[in-house]
Amino acid sequence: MPEAVIVDAARTAVGKRNGALRDIHPVDLGAHVLRGLAERNSLDASIIDDVVFGNVVQVGEQASNVARWSALAAGFPEDTPGTTVDRACGSSQQAITFAVASVVAGHYDVVLAGGVESMTRVPMGTNRNNGPGKPFGPTIFAKYGREEFSQGEGAEAIAERWGFTRTELDSLALESHARAQAATEAGHFSEQILPITGLTKEGEEFEFAQDEGIRPGGTLEKLGTLKTVFKEDGVITAGNSSQISDGAAALLIMTDVKARELGLTPIARIHTAALAGADPVTMLTAPIPATQKALAKSGLNASDIGTYEVNEAFASVPAAWMKEIGAPADRVNPDGGAIALGHPLGGSGARIMTDLVHRMRRTNTRYGLQTMCEAGGQANATILELV
Repeated sequence: MPEAVIVDAARTAVGKRNGALRDIHPVDLGAHVLRGLAERNSLDASIIDDVVFGNVVQVGEQASNVARWSALAAGFPEDTPGTTVDRACGSSQQAITFAVASVVAGHYDVVLAGGVESMTRVPMGTNRNNGPGKPFGPTIFAKYGREEFSQGEGAEAIAERWGFTRTELDSLALESHARAQAATEAGHFSEQILPITGLTKEGEEFEFAQDEGIRPGGTLEKLGTLKTVFKEDGVITAGNSSQISDGAAALLIMTDVKARELGLTPIARIHTAALAGADPVTMLTAPIPATQKALAKSGLNASDIGTYEVNEAFASVPAAWMKEIGAPADRVNPDGGAIALGHPLGGSGARIMTDLVHRMRRTNTRYGLQTMCEAGGQANATILELV
């Protein structure tokens, strides 16, 4: 049976809402990472069996299968197919899982998997407000007593359940920015970011190659002045939540046989993948059982994992996860997370995995695990092994 390996991973720098990437169509953002991966690996695009992309708000500029149009915009042959996946914030992590499974099954030899989201050009929720009716339906209302589900309210519920204070969550946010700034200054992201032409505030073109949302030098006093968003006496603010962002990321995945044939050196393989569901009202706790399932399936313990990525949708999410899993804080998001780097919904899973595989190679870490909370009370968890 063939083994699926990750040969390379790349991303754009992440742009802030209305920031450097505001003028770039999401199809062209996706095309940029696809083309860049193919070029830097001297890959003949005619051998790509599929492009599998995650995307969440599939309306307007992101409608009609953004994966297919990104492949064509990248200059790939017209016979290169593409398909688009929606598992909310975990869409591109799920795209990678689907791609790996298809390689192992023998359906693909070479696939590019990742995701894209322009939250500037296609605002969050646009797809839900684009027609009549509610997406959840009367049966869900009867079961849960609500027509809407709020991730922010879920983040507040997690903070209350695990007893996190505003200071604890703001401290986690400050640490995210400090780690991301340190990683940037150390050049840890330079091997994964594909520079792209962006726009300054004044509208002038420049080479955009550093994540735009990092704000070093913050203080608890300054964060403490921000108003809570979802609950008047709550603890969740814009400062300890993920940023609304634009960006794309992709991974080059193929069989180990094809990698040898092409003279390419794999970085890692997918060791274990797991999914979990949880209460859709609290919504954001599923990374805990997803991680537990992945560890149980893998035969590994939390102590075997040398580095973790836990998406910082809100600071309370990784904080609760660390309490339950027992992972040391210095192994979790060591180069910063979505609070500092941003969260371009459908591209985040691939952005995180891109960070993870490059860190594992740089630090010679055998096992890494990433997990993400997702709307509807779901989560992906993936364990990588260095090869």
